[in-house]
This record gives sequence, structure tokens and C-alpha cells, in this order.
Amino acid sequence: MQGIAVSQVRIDSTLAEDDSLRAFIAPYREHLNAVLDSQLCYAPKPLTKEDGHLNTSLGNLMADILLERASVVLGRREGLPVDMALMNHGGIRSTISGGPVTERTAYQVMPFENQLVVVALKGSVIREMVEFLRQAGEPHPVAGLRIALDSEGNLDTLLVQGKPLEASRTYYVATSDYLLGGGDHMDFLGKNEAVFATGYTIRNAMVDYFKETDTLRATVDQRFVQALQP
Repeated sequence: MQGIAVSQVRIDSTLAEDDSLRAFIAPYREHLNAVLDSQLCYAPKPLTKEDGHLNTSLGNLMADILLERASVVLGRREGLPVDMALMNHGGIRSTISGGPVTERTAYQVMPFENQLVVVALKGSVIREMVEFLRQAGEPHPVAGLRIALDSEGNLDTLLVQGKPLEASRTYYVATSDYLLGGGDHMDFLGKNEAVFATGYTIRNAMVDYFKETDTLRATVDQRFVQALQP
């Protein structure tokens, strides 16, 4: 019988750096950093997911990007409109600082490989989605919707693309494959009539949007609001 010898090599700060290996990878590192740090557009001020109660500047930007990029893909492939977008607040992992916006910015905000998908949902399921958002306690980003709560937190207004929700109509919602799989307890997305894969990561959707946009001007707005207490 042949024996097997095992040893353990600790990899920490005491391990000497290999100069030949560092020299070998240096050109690749320099090229990668040049690509990641090239300016794609400009942010006049910081965008964050913490600057609003029910909607935020960075959350609104992310939802708008999902809606716009999904609309391009689904329109070309299926001839279908995308009515709204939904993302999760926790999926946004960084702010966008004021100044140059780069591909590295997209990796910092969205470090995951989440895919952009479009799901077909009946209006009755959209109402479930809005009820989830109403009770969530954090500003999950949306686009294409206008949600207004009264001072007690009850639903007062619900519009899709400026029109009242129709319970029997099918709507198309841009979101992530993570949420489609029930992430953040958004199980209502599983009640879909169809799913359309875009082949697009959300991060790459961000990069393409940045390349086509000169200046990022997202703000906290009126898409999801609550009336003040009298």
C-alpha cells in the first residue's frame, strides 16, 4: 500500500512575495485597473440608498436602469413593453460618490452576478407586491409605479405608468433572478405567467447605462410616498 504525505502551508503576511510572479501579472493588473477606472459618466453629488424614507436616490437610479435596459431587450426580442421594475434594498452594496463614475463603481454597487429577468404578473399579484412593499419597512427600489400611502400607512394611490392598476391585466416586471427565486421573501414573483431571461447581469446593465449617460441626476422623488400626520 502506498502512503500519502500531507503538509499545510500557511498563507498570511509572513509569506514572502514572489517577485517573478508579481512581474508576470503586473501588465494584466495595469490593464484591468485602466479599464475599471476609466470614466463612463459623472455624478454631480453622491447617490445613496439611505437618503429617503420610502424611496432613495440610488435606489431610484437602480430601478430606472433595470426598467430601461429590460425594455430595450424585451422590446427587441419579444415586442413587449416592460411596465415596471423591482429591486431589493439590500442588494445595493455601496454608494456612488460625487465625481467620475466608472466600471469599478458598478462592481462596488453590484458585486454579485445577479441576472436581469422580466416576469409576467397579473395585476392581482402586483397588488400583493405593493402590499409587501407597504409593509417592508425599508425602501425596496421600484420604477414605473406611483404608490401613495395615507398618514396611517394605508394604500391611497396605486398607478402603473400613470394609469390605475387593472387586476386582470398582465404586467411585465424587470427584476433579478435572486428575487425571482424568493430572495428577500418576495415569493409573489413565483406566481408569474412567464419569465424572460435577458442574458444580462444587472452590473453589465449598469455599465451600459453609464456609457450612454453623461450625468447621473437621480433624486428622491414622488414614486413612493406617505402623507404626513395631520
